[in-house]
Amino acid sequence: MEKREGQSYIQGVLDRDRRMLAKTITLVESSLPADQALSRQILDALMPYTGQSLRLGITGLPGAGKSTFIESFGAMLTQKNYQVAVLAVDPSSPKTGGSILADKTRMEKLAVNNKAFIRPSPSGKTLGGVARKTRETMLVCEAAGFDVVMIETVGVGQSEVTVASMVDFFLVLMIAGGGDELQGIKKGVLELADVVAVNKADGDNVERANIARRQYETAFHLLSPPYQNWTPQVVTCSSITKAGLQNILNIILDHREKLTASGELQLKRQEQAREWLKFMVREGVQEWFYESPAARILTELLADVEKGIVTPTTAAAKVLDCLKGRRF
Repeated sequence: MEKREGQSYIQGVLDRDRRMLAKTITLVESSLPADQALSRQILDALMPYTGQSLRLGITGLPGAGKSTFIESFGAMLTQKNYQVAVLAVDPSSPKTGGSILADKTRMEKLAVNNKAFIRPSPSGKTLGGVARKTRETMLVCEAAGFDVVMIETVGVGQSEVTVASMVDFFLVLMIAGGGDELQGIKKGVLELADVVAVNKADGDNVERANIARRQYETAFHLLSPPYQNWTPQVVTCSSITKAGLQNILNIILDHREKLTASGELQLKRQEQAREWLKFMVREGVQEWFYESPAARILTELLADVEKGIVTPTTAAAKVLDCLKGRRF
């Protein structure tokens, strides 16, 4: 029964049946053990059909216009006959776990474009706000034949690092006129960027955008390029006037061509797959730990640590002793 059910999902994805595509992603995101087992079966079957898409990560400070940029850039891609999937990670409430999931509202035109597919996903409790199943969702979209998969981060903390670890090209959106731009973004994020695009370069803001572009170009000279055959670039663009969007696409395609020819793209994806495996193992071990008797010991020791009766180091050693089977 499960095998037949899995086949309907697999065929639906390969046929790009939007209803089955959405159902498959919902299954992948589910935390129910039965759903997880079925989703693994489906993903294993879909793997031969993945890997052909261009994987883009997009981040930026709040107010940089990520959603507007993605809608404008996505619309341009569909006009060029690209099939585009957008995976937009929405921040979940730390108190309730709830998520607004408003990305389709913020990308109204792209949401009704028959060459585009938008999937908002709650970030949940995953470190950095990136949905735990974003990688699997990306593979499902690739198997469905989407030429470009864009992943939008919530733009806080470690999420940029996590998204950069699953894409081919990482684009950082910035804006000018907000004070000292170089203080507005961490050096670590600049090191991840393949392109920094100063957005909202329109109207009276064009000159300020060009000044910011020159500042970032200076900053890049102080960093070591991540590839032998690619030097990160800084450009300006406008999601409203569409100025600079074609240039960004040209840069992305040039990046893909150069890294494919040198073999660096294949090596990068292999490294990402290795890190993905290790991440999933760590996630699994963590889940197993909190279901083990050692979790009870941890709860008891937390109270002692808070009272100053025992040091965190000693408490951690006692918990690890439990995991080694010395005492439960």
